[in-house]
Amino acid sequence: MRAKWLAAVGAALTLGTGVAAADTMHPRLAARLAGMGEHGVVNLQSNAAASRLCWTFELHTKGITAASIRDAHGMTLVHLGKAYRAKACTRVVKTALLRIETRPSAYWVWVDTKGHPGELRGKLFAGMAHM
Repeated sequence: MRAKWLAAVGAALTLGTGVAAADTMHPRLAARLAGMGEHGVVNLQSNAAASRLCWTFELHTKGITAASIRDAHGMTLVHLGKAYRAKACTRVVKTALLRIETRPSAYWVWVDTKGHPGELRGKLFAGMAHM
C-alpha cells in the first residue's frame, strides 16, 4: 500500500513540474545589443512546436556579417541564418528552442561584423525591446 501511495505522490509531483515548466515558456524574446560604441535591439518570436525562430533586428551598424544565439561560454546554440538579415526566420532544433524559451537569461545574441566578430551583443530576456 505504501509503495502505491509513494508512486501516486511521485506522479503528482512529476505532473506538477511539467505544468510549472510550461508556465515559464517565453516565446517572445528580446535583447538590447551594445558594443563597439554601437547599440540596437533584436526581437525574437519562437515557435518550438514548428521548430521555427523569427527575428527582427534594429541596428545602424555597418558591415554586419552574421548573428547567433550563444550560451554563457560563447558556444553557438543557434545561427540566425546563413548570412545576416535584419528580418527573417529559420528552422531550429526543438530542444534548442525549448532551452531558450525556458531560460532566456542564460543566452546571448552575438552580432558579427567584418572587423569585430561577436563584439555587439546582448543578453536575452522575455518580452519585447524598443529602440
